[in-house]
Amino acid sequence: MTTPSPRRRAPGMSPDQRRAMIVAAALPLVAESGTAVTTSQIARAAGIGEATVFRVFADKDEVLNACMAEALRPDHAVAEIAAISMDRPLADRLTEAADALQAHLARIGTVAGALMASGHARRESAARHGDREGSMEAIKAAVAELFEPGTLRVPADQAAAVFLGLLFTRGRTGEPGTAALVEIFLHGALSGGPA
Repeated sequence: MTTPSPRRRAPGMSPDQRRAMIVAAALPLVAESGTAVTTSQIARAAGIGEATVFRVFADKDEVLNACMAEALRPDHAVAEIAAISMDRPLADRLTEAADALQAHLARIGTVAGALMASGHARRESAARHGDREGSMEAIKAAVAELFEPGTLRVPADQAAAVFLGLLFTRGRTGEPGTAALVEIFLHGALSGGPA
């Protein structure tokens, strides 16, 4: 008769790693249910006991705020933009970047909308405003890398800033479409070439 081997515990995580894992599991639940999500549901989704949630978070509000902070982080969008192949035509690269940024904004909107609709008021802080500037700088730098050196009349970071301004200020209806926006950005709105 063989004796079963003793069950091994998973390797320990640092508190930061544990927080990141819990937030990753909680994000889709928060996006769907807002503040109605329970810490028990979050723990089940993360594959941990509910007490583990409270080892790294003071309360559910802190989990919700961490989920919003994660949704605001530009890392995913910046990584997607950085992965765009420079072998593709510039218009295609900018269209892919626009799609990545629209997905990023949709993620923010989904999480923020679910939290606000369910009555969660996120505490504003001076640090959050600083994060917003840092996020925009990271996104702008990633977009600037899509331009080939020597092909622009303006510095790449300036072109990226203008492109992002056009992208972020268009209406909710999506007018003009992404392809049209890229076309106007690259070639202008006037017919017959440069003035």
